[in-house]
Amino acid sequence: MTPVIRAATGADLAAVAGIYGHYVTGSTATFELTAPDTAAWANKLAGLQAAGWPFLVAEVNGEVLGFAYVGPWRPRPAYAATVEDTIYLDPAATGRGIGSRLLTELLDHAQEAGAREVIAVIADAESTASLALHRRAGFSEAGRLERVGRKFDRWLGTTLLQKSLN
Repeated sequence: MTPVIRAATGADLAAVAGIYGHYVTGSTATFELTAPDTAAWANKLAGLQAAGWPFLVAEVNGEVLGFAYVGPWRPRPAYAATVEDTIYLDPAATGRGIGSRLLTELLDHAQEAGAREVIAVIADAESTASLALHRRAGFSEAGRLERVGRKFDRWLGTTLLQKSLN
């Protein structure tokens, strides 16, 4: 079934917290060590909406199966048109094209909101699908950072990818 991609609402945040919590507690796809609760996600949603940045969900048959958003890359004003993307899918929803649809919509909305450059920070371990997703969407490798995060008693690096929207 084709997902509906739409703006996230407060009613979606329990599902968002559940999806992200899976990756926090069981993978190195995020360097987060403690899963944010629904209230933290409400703050994130409100902040991104106030700044005019998109926060989207992918929904199938009324169930949120993924989410994506962009937010500021750095706080300094010179970076105002550069954003970092975040995208996560329910593990049961991977491999069905939902991530591609979600990322495509996110990039369109980000451009409409004034983004010029999008940065993806992909954790090296266990993230081959995320690298492939971003490369299919036109991102190119911009650099690597080695041993910058520690999780599950391992030092991990990141790959930086970048896409120009204008």
